[in-house]
Amino acid sequence: MFKKIIHSLLVSTAVLLVPMVAAQTPQPQPQPQAAAPLMPPAPTVAATSYLLIDADSGKVLTEHNADTPLPPASLTKMMTSYIASMEILRGQLKEEDEVLVSEKAWRMGGSKMFIEVGNRVPLIDLLRGIIIQSGNDASVAVAEHIAGSEEAFADLMNSHARRLGMTNTHFENSTGLPGENHVSSARDMAILAKAIIEDDPEHYQLYKEKEYVWNDIRQPNRNLMLWRDSTVDGLKTGHTDEAGYCLVASAKRDGMRLISVVMGTVSEQARAAETQKLLTWGFRFFETRHFYQPGEVISTARVWAGKDAQVDAGLADGLVLTLPKGQAEKLEATVTLDSTIKAPIAAGDVLGQVEVKMGEEVVHTGELVALADVEEAGLFGRLWDSIRLFFYGLFN
Repeated sequence: MFKKIIHSLLVSTAVLLVPMVAAQTPQPQPQPQAAAPLMPPAPTVAATSYLLIDADSGKVLTEHNADTPLPPASLTKMMTSYIASMEILRGQLKEEDEVLVSEKAWRMGGSKMFIEVGNRVPLIDLLRGIIIQSGNDASVAVAEHIAGSEEAFADLMNSHARRLGMTNTHFENSTGLPGENHVSSARDMAILAKAIIEDDPEHYQLYKEKEYVWNDIRQPNRNLMLWRDSTVDGLKTGHTDEAGYCLVASAKRDGMRLISVVMGTVSEQARAAETQKLLTWGFRFFETRHFYQPGEVISTARVWAGKDAQVDAGLADGLVLTLPKGQAEKLEATVTLDSTIKAPIAAGDVLGQVEVKMGEEVVHTGELVALADVEEAGLFGRLWDSIRLFFYGLFN
């Protein structure tokens, strides 16, 4: 229905407001319809900081202290594994590459994969050791293999954090062991989780593996949500005395993916229980609708003085909205195209705007952009359109 409405808005001089609902034919004996669920407040979460977002739209459903820099503990390893997977995607590394285990990696305390000094371990096995077993030894081995030293790898981690927009994060090591300035935030961890899921779906599958055996030692994934909720497929736990118990989780139900972050809970059981609260509430009371893909044609704009008389227009980033359940039919779209669009036009040039409202609340605005280049017309074409524009301006 949304697409039919937008495609009817082929305007160049006006702003139209159109309800995004289908017209209903009155029935002689109307039947009762199920009402949209009443939405309770977001659950109370026993954590120092937490956040729940929709992965596709980026919509924040609830948050508390989400930008507060806190010790991330082993959530740090999400960045370690992300960088390794990015290096594989870039062709700089291969899964079967053998990584030499240094004495520093072997001596690491805390959670371990139990790799042996001097051994050469395939990179893919180390990735499993980082993600599933939360191995500090595996993390250092990978960091040294990629950057030469863990200190140099930390610089690389911070470069990726800046690229992703993680503004409250600073890494000092590859493991998450306490460091004076080693911090991140719930929002930044959600940003990183989203990147892991979207940038490398193949290696994301490792995050849902429930156990891994190395050196004849079987270790379970510490993410209890993998056993409690079949829709959860990642991501990572963390714990130190300083950080408390932390968990970044993601689940997908009926095409909708949520990402939750809890930091600073009191126990392993608590971080799972608080995560379950967030996910249950989010899936119960929200829905995500994909209205347009990036670059999909929404309208066609009149072009003056161009070799082509028209140009297709659409939303560069598409249109994905996360809304309370039952509210999508109440949306209204305002589409505005610039009144005078002249060549030359480059793909991506802004031609207008789409604004989506629910009542008086603006729930989305997006730039309507050209989806193709339009070159200038020849001299005669430009002169002729100049004349037409003159008279067009007189009567509009």
